[in-house]
Amino acid sequence: MTKAFIVVATISGLTMSTALAQAPERPGAGGQPADSANPVSSQIVNAQGRDEWLASKLRGTTVLGSDNQKVGDVVDILLDKSGQVRAFIVGVGGVLGLGTKEVAIDLTEFREVPAASGNKAQLKVPMTKEQLTQAPDFKPLPSPPATTGSAPSGSPPRSPSR
Repeated sequence: MTKAFIVVATISGLTMSTALAQAPERPGAGGQPADSANPVSSQIVNAQGRDEWLASKLRGTTVLGSDNQKVGDVVDILLDKSGQVRAFIVGVGGVLGLGTKEVAIDLTEFREVPAASGNKAQLKVPMTKEQLTQAPDFKPLPSPPATTGSAPSGSPPRSPSR
């Protein structure tokens, strides 16, 4: 759930940077009094823009190759520490999810194209399925071990009070 929220927030943030550059000053900026009835209105996004994607809708999006043939589907999104989208992870090959390899493709390589049949947009990359099959597998960092609720290993034990 948290991962999905971060992805949605990141994608929304990417497309909002241009709008923010053109947005008027926030209430309270420049010596003007802030509207106390609505103090967080500039921090709330109340609608999706036409040029924004929801991560929940992006997962599963068909990815076409340079030959207009399906090469795979978006299976995940890679973010950097600043929250910027760095790459889309595309599941390539396999049958019903078995034998699928994941390839991270830089965000700048994708362009949106309308779907041939239906209303869902597709993404296109300048590579073929064969090229992506030959590409190195994406290797995510291993998940950190689950916590047990005990004190961290670097903490000294508490000594009894005297």
